[in-house]
Amino acid sequence: MAFPAFFDQAPVLRLRDGLAELLGAAPDGIVEYRYADAVRLAGHSCPTVAGAWLCARAGLRALYGQDLPERGGVAVSLPEAEDAGVAGVVGQVLTLVTGAAGAGGFKGLGGRHARNALLRYGDARAGALRLRRLDTGATVEVELDASPVPADPEQRILLAAVMQGGADAMQRRRFGEAWQARVRRLLLDHADDPAVVRVRPIAG
Repeated sequence: MAFPAFFDQAPVLRLRDGLAELLGAAPDGIVEYRYADAVRLAGHSCPTVAGAWLCARAGLRALYGQDLPERGGVAVSLPEAEDAGVAGVVGQVLTLVTGAAGAGGFKGLGGRHARNALLRYGDARAGALRLRRLDTGATVEVELDASPVPADPEQRILLAAVMQGGADAMQRRRFGEAWQARVRRLLLDHADDPAVVRVRPIAG
């Protein structure tokens, strides 16, 4: 499968997963996720998927500092319902990275490594995507504002042609290139831009 080259340049997320170590999937317990993994999960690459990726990264860095985050050690909640807007897509990306899952997630072994009930939608207490460490209770909220990374002005015209079925092969290709150009800028140029990804601690 050929992806745009910039996928390999996007931030890589490394975590420690005690369950993966216990079950022999990762002998040292270290798991590594790349942006292409999120794209495979979602089936596409867009500012929402890229933004969720960066929000997961920023939230985990705020919670763990220089230490490796513990996959399965973070609860995730969103203020929106699962079927509202892009909340479900964001939640899927966060599940991939953190292991936090809904009621159908892994229920653990001997009372350890449970991943179920760690992902919650419609959390009235959350003002944005919220991540909470299970061991310390430290909590942060992460917000994405992609407006500082505008789309190519031509993209809207090309999208209209695509949606109306009148775009030729060259226009469809150009639309895809313009679409991914914005994703590229978001991931490579603004990954650490506080105007795009904002993190704030939440008092317990």
